Amino acid sequence: MYSSSHQRMLHTGSKSIITWLILITIVLYTLYSSNIILFNNDQQDCSTSTTNLNDATQEKLQISTYNNTSSIRATNESLEKKKSLIKKRPRKDDDDDEEEEEEAHAEETNKEEEENKSPVVVRLTPKQMSGRQETKLKHIVFGIAASSNLWHIRKEYIKIWWRPKETRGVVWLDQKVRTLRNEGLPEIHISRDTSEFRYTNRQGQRSALRISRVVTETLKLGMKDVRWFVMGDDDTVFMVDNVVRILSKYDHRHFYYIGSSSESHVQNIHFSYAMAYGGGGFAISYPLAQELAKMQDRCIQRYPALYGSDDRIQACMAELGVPLTKEAGFHQYDVYGDLLGLLGAHPVTPLVSLHHLDVVQPIFPRMTRVRALQHLMESVNQDSGSIMQQSICYDKNNFWSISVSWGYVVQILRGVMSPRELEMPSRTFLNWYKRADYTAYAFNTRPVAKHPCQKPFVYYMTKTRYDSTTKQVVGIYSRDKSKSPFCRWRMNSPEKITSVVVTKKPDPLRWKKSPRRDCCRLLSSRKSSTTLYIWVGNCQEGEVTEL
Repeated sequence: MYSSSHQRMLHTGSKSIITWLILITIVLYTLYSSNIILFNNDQQDCSTSTTNLNDATQEKLQISTYNNTSSIRATNESLEKKKSLIKKRPRKDDDDDEEEEEEAHAEETNKEEEENKSPVVVRLTPKQMSGRQETKLKHIVFGIAASSNLWHIRKEYIKIWWRPKETRGVVWLDQKVRTLRNEGLPEIHISRDTSEFRYTNRQGQRSALRISRVVTETLKLGMKDVRWFVMGDDDTVFMVDNVVRILSKYDHRHFYYIGSSSESHVQNIHFSYAMAYGGGGFAISYPLAQELAKMQDRCIQRYPALYGSDDRIQACMAELGVPLTKEAGFHQYDVYGDLLGLLGAHPVTPLVSLHHLDVVQPIFPRMTRVRALQHLMESVNQDSGSIMQQSICYDKNNFWSISVSWGYVVQILRGVMSPRELEMPSRTFLNWYKRADYTAYAFNTRPVAKHPCQKPFVYYMTKTRYDSTTKQVVGIYSRDKSKSPFCRWRMNSPEKITSVVVTKKPDPLRWKKSPRRDCCRLLSSRKSSTTLYIWVGNCQEGEVTEL
């Protein structure tokens, strides 16, 4: 047995040992967590090197094109600079640096392989975006699908919008036609024979196979400096400047399939809401056209039962995984009758195209279809970005509602109709499926007024000119000659107004800003009691369309 004093010494010694162990543990933990013992120098070097590598990578990022050669050259230059930076690092262990260099090389090799597979290499920085050259008309090529049977009629529509020596494009026909010199038309090419492809749709025509290959055949012509291919029919009329405005919003080096759906809900259900209708026109970026050309013939063989050309294009886009980017300014116009309701309440977006012009009535009464479109181009030439853009205002003294579709028509209605109703197209037209009612449209509509006092007074554009003194476009709109129904309402009638003068400053940059409907105001004038003067332009701060 130990004595009590000896036991106290053992107890005290064990306590001191435990205390020292705890203190040593705390010190070691503190040193370890502050990186004083482990990896102190190496970690500092690595962080510095990583920063340098990231900086070097940012400096070497450049705008890539769909040309793989330029992509590889940029990648090689970036790799060489990275290697030089790695060599300049302070090193303690040669083996570690060799491994890191090999890893960097392997990483760059993988990146290079990925870049070669895709036409898009990097995203543009804001600085690069600001320096990027905007898309212009010279960068766009039109592919026009046409038929030799209707060429003598449909070529007149092409003449309306085609600009010789400015626009680029090709008309694709099924067989040769007689042509005249200096007719102001694009080049004519004959489509390749498509008899090798199967077509089993009993309601359609085999020409759909030929037309579906228009973009691919246009690509194979090898035109230089092309960013976009725009396809349309021979009865499609394009607003060329607005085509440029729309496509300028998108990076042409990415995959884009741009167009719009049909006005008919039934059509969209039968075909697809994801399909761009070829009559209204659609645009395909150059890299996407390249990918389409590689696989389209195989793709066509897989869909022999489809009806038309545009649904075959959409089927191939689905296989490529590219969705439709919708732009409401492309108009298929799968309707019959009068386009007044649609064009008088155009959505707040540039008017890009008109289609089915042989089916609908002339857009201006008492004119041929071709002459009516030529007349519209007088306004388009003055301010193409504002054509058909609606503005709404009120005559507070007479309690009239006024809707201006710039460059086309002015409508005056008795009473107060809200902007929510006026911006909705009135059903002056019929559905593509004539038995269908108003629920068969792919957008909201309002009925044509049946009450005689609610019938609009319509004033069509008769003349447009530019006033160099005021730097404004002056449009004169004359009342339609059709007789107005008798109205019993005890209020002033717009019938006394025989013409409307609309003044507006051209606004070529309006679509660079966020979309907004123009405002309009009535101008006081003592010149004539039968003429109404209206100003149209950008809304001021705090301005609201209200009575």
